[in-house]
Amino acid sequence: MSTLESGFSPSSPPRSTASEGKEIEVGKVGAANSGVNGGFGQSLIERLDPVTCAFFFDVDGTLVDIADHPDAIIVSPELRDNLSALQDRAAGALALVSGRSIEGLDRVFDPLRLPCSGIHGAQIRTAANAGITSAAPLLPDDLREQLRKIADDLDGVMAEDKGASIAMHFRHAPECGPLLELMLRALVDARSEHLAILPGRMVFEVKHAGHDKGMGVRAFMEHMPFAGRTPVFLGDDVTDQAGFAAVSALGGIAVSVGRRFPGVDAVLPEPADVRALIASLAANPIERRN
Repeated sequence: MSTLESGFSPSSPPRSTASEGKEIEVGKVGAANSGVNGGFGQSLIERLDPVTCAFFFDVDGTLVDIADHPDAIIVSPELRDNLSALQDRAAGALALVSGRSIEGLDRVFDPLRLPCSGIHGAQIRTAANAGITSAAPLLPDDLREQLRKIADDLDGVMAEDKGASIAMHFRHAPECGPLLELMLRALVDARSEHLAILPGRMVFEVKHAGHDKGMGVRAFMEHMPFAGRTPVFLGDDVTDQAGFAAVSALGGIAVSVGRRFPGVDAVLPEPADVRALIASLAANPIERRN
């Protein structure tokens, strides 16, 4: 049996009205202009105070530009340094919340090691030196083999095996999208496991149902140093909507990248602006307001 997921958890609490009417359209900044007055808007900078906020970042399409292949993303030394500096300013309350596995995140961000939630909430590591806790088992071997065969049979489709999920990328063959979705639907509908198909940017991810990025955010918020802070989540895709909903329900701040999603508090045009924002927050002390 299967579920088509939108990235938003139907069980998520309704959005708090505390931040209604406060959406900020943030102007283009660019990586070369990362100062407070570089276009972010003083009110947004003040709201994202590292002294009081906990920061959660999606990776692909948010921190880094989308690449043609998952292994081709570029994490610059400058981004690593700025994330580390912002983590220090936030007393450790900074985490990656990604569809990638935690093991994959460690590889691309090496030598920086951060608290992470991976595979859309199926994995969590609450501290850099902690172990990885998995909320979902590996997909069955026969299902993984069937998914790899679908990728082999469709020219331009690639299967990214993460263990607890498999992402079926069709960026190199966008015309295959409708057929690929039908094939995946038929495959998972014929199985007894409670599986979900999560659509994203030129990708369908087959995974166990019942976990999402919002679960990752909420799990972090139950642990120090995140607990008691205002959660801030930045994401770019429909797979991030559960993260937006989670921080909003907790009275936090949701920031989308590249396009507007319902209920977000601010919009940044592209990942370069996210990187510039991180550099600004890491470098510019903000006095706590009385």
